[in-house]
Amino acid sequence: MRSISQDQINFYNEKGYLIVENVLSQNEIKELGSITDNFVEKSKNITKHNEDFDIEPGHSKENPKLRRIKKPEKQHSIYEKTLKNPKILDVVEDLIGPNIRTLGGKLNMKAPGGGAQVEWHTDWAFYPHTNDDILEVGIPLDDMEIENGCLMAIPGSHKWEAISHHEDGVFVGAVSENDFNMEDAVPFVLKAGSISLHHVRALHGSAPNMSNRPRRLLLQGYLAADAFPLQSNLSTSKDWNEWNSNMLRGESTNRPRLENVPVVFPQPKPEGAGSIFEIQENLKKSHYNIK
Repeated sequence: MRSISQDQINFYNEKGYLIVENVLSQNEIKELGSITDNFVEKSKNITKHNEDFDIEPGHSKENPKLRRIKKPEKQHSIYEKTLKNPKILDVVEDLIGPNIRTLGGKLNMKAPGGGAQVEWHTDWAFYPHTNDDILEVGIPLDDMEIENGCLMAIPGSHKWEAISHHEDGVFVGAVSENDFNMEDAVPFVLKAGSISLHHVRALHGSAPNMSNRPRRLLLQGYLAADAFPLQSNLSTSKDWNEWNSNMLRGESTNRPRLENVPVVFPQPKPEGAGSIFEIQENLKKSHYNIK
């Protein structure tokens, strides 16, 4: 039995994104918010990016501006539980099939009064695979609105040819040529407890948070088990065992499904490349009017 309707599946296939309301309970959201507050408290003691945290410029003990919790499912069981939440997996299964692997997650945060934008990009640009049955689930811990920098996507852009994310021959993690119209973007306005899903090739971004409220968004990546990365080496048993440990539902396979998907390889990367925020800092001009 499907968890979403055929109309919703058709909408996702046509537009490249979907909003599903009331997937998580308010208790689940409250628990995620409380754990996240604890991580913000921990971040007060750091002064630069590390393997757990990415911080915004101006971050301090007195005024913490935590921009990202990296691999949250590795850092707390509540995040891991959310990654494996059957209500979320049921929706994912309806869209990409019963054999599901995870790419892991991250929790992006925008502090009130100017929390950082995310420039326009596709996730596909960062990690092309043998096929594109890959999607990202967004779980807002706060009501997500235009004013606090909600996610936005260009409908149908997942069907476009591969878009270059390079400038001067270097991968900058964002579309460098504005050959799209941001006015075509649809904002993902949704209440905490609802989720968004967007296709790996959907062009998306988000403006700075200019409100007086936070915007915390837990992002979880999922892919069909027969989608294999074009950049990784899975030749050793250690790599293979780790790869299979990411299976969440269904059966693993050693037979990649090869499809005719457009790819621009994300190389060469800028020196010292880290998170998407650090990579996008190399973009010469922001897509947003930032004073």
